[in-house]
Amino acid sequence: MPSEDTKERIIKAVELGRTVLHYGWIPFIIYIGYTKSNPQPSLIKLISPLA
Repeated sequence: MPSEDTKERIIKAVELGRTVLHYGWIPFIIYIGYTKSNPQPSLIKLISPLA
């Protein structure tokens, strides 16, 4: 049976993982699409809202 300290560490690790996944999912998908596209757009056109 894990101790209370171990349970707290696991809970904190899961919460951190959720946060990273929550805020990193869309940028990860954009990055994959950017690197796999042919031809690759310039980074300025990808970021600029006016492009």
